[in-house]
Amino acid sequence: MQPFVLADKPSLAHHFLNEMRHQTIQQDAMRFRRNMERLGEVLAYELSKNLIYQKTETQTVLGIAKGFELVEQPVLVSVLRAGLPFYQGFLNFFDQSKSTFIGAYRGKHTADESFEIELHYIASPDLTNQTVILIDPMLATGKSFVSSYK
Repeated sequence: MQPFVLADKPSLAHHFLNEMRHQTIQQDAMRFRRNMERLGEVLAYELSKNLIYQKTETQTVLGIAKGFELVEQPVLVSVLRAGLPFYQGFLNFFDQSKSTFIGAYRGKHTADESFEIELHYIASPDLTNQTVILIDPMLATGKSFVSSYK
């Protein structure tokens, strides 16, 4: 899959991200969650451009319309905690996808203020030969994303 860099071009995604970072809007839980969901939708759309499609023909009231459809739905993997609204944004676009859920949280902090991520829950279909989209907003360190990937 070809990576894309969100910061390369201005878009509404930047507006949503800026609001999520704003200290006042962070106190508005509903607005924060909705912006996270919107950002998930934008990223799902961008990722969809790199998936595999097949040509289709659909009978309409005006005749045959040529188009494309996904060959296979990706499996959406959500790292629980803050990731649920982000996951919902992806699910809004990949609404036929199977889902995996990973329960992750920060473990005990050490004297040097570091911590390890604890993974205690995984519910998943078979991921063999599946396209997987790992969904974690990485709000702080990104450690839960890295631990989930392993």
